[in-house]
Amino acid sequence: MTFAVASDGIRLHYDQIGLPSAPPLLMIQGLGADKHLWDLQRYYFATRYRVIAHDNRGAGRSDKPFGAYSLEQMADDAIAVLDHAGIDSAHVVGASMGGAITQIIGVKYPDRVRSLSLVCTACRNHPWRRDLLASWAEVAADKGMNAMTMEAARWVIGPRSLRRLWPAVSWLGPIGTSRASHGFKGQVQALLSVDEDIAEQLSTITVPTSVIVGNQDILTPRGDSEELAERIPTAELIVLSGAAHGLMIEHASTFNRVLGDFLKRAEKAYRASTTEADVDIRVAS
Repeated sequence: MTFAVASDGIRLHYDQIGLPSAPPLLMIQGLGADKHLWDLQRYYFATRYRVIAHDNRGAGRSDKPFGAYSLEQMADDAIAVLDHAGIDSAHVVGASMGGAITQIIGVKYPDRVRSLSLVCTACRNHPWRRDLLASWAEVAADKGMNAMTMEAARWVIGPRSLRRLWPAVSWLGPIGTSRASHGFKGQVQALLSVDEDIAEQLSTITVPTSVIVGNQDILTPRGDSEELAERIPTAELIVLSGAAHGLMIEHASTFNRVLGDFLKRAEKAYRASTTEADVDIRVAS
């Protein structure tokens, strides 16, 4: 197992697959999730990219300190993973909470990103969503992660897919009891305490950005993605019909195709920009 170490000593587990010489692709998951929720993407993109996926603090095999976390702290964690992997810049894909972390990375570390993909996410929390997230943290603390998983499933999975996937959700629920509820609570507190002034800084992003949302997403509805696309000058909005919050699983083939098309164009733009920069340096010399 590979671990990076954050500035405060927290160990961050990550995994990478694909060719070491391929363009780097960092994938950041959402609330309570570990890197395996990207498995349908990691192995798909490994044929063309060097795919790095880590477990956020509080989830998976990363350390789970007690107390509140912050999204800026988790953005710094992601950069620590890139540093440990020896990667100067990467395409960064973030889903849900991971999308919020990705926004901070784009603003705080513009030189470390080749492109941003913001999936089923938002730049600020509506009061109703703050109340919902707080209630999930309470359920996790009082009744355990199994009960929280069952409650959250209806918000994450679309109604049609829920009927089809419910046996798997029911099977995965007991596995959720092995997850630390205090780590989940720490991540929720990070979402509730985020400095929403970050929304005002999104206009500084200059790299290609895709904003991807399902039209049946009720946790981070289309309006949240429309706001992101309006605030980021380089953004393009992509709406997947029939998809909900868990679109990377429910509609994996469509999601992979759309994201793959964007990443191909973004990498081409990155290579063109670096070539132009090399020419400028040689001319100046």
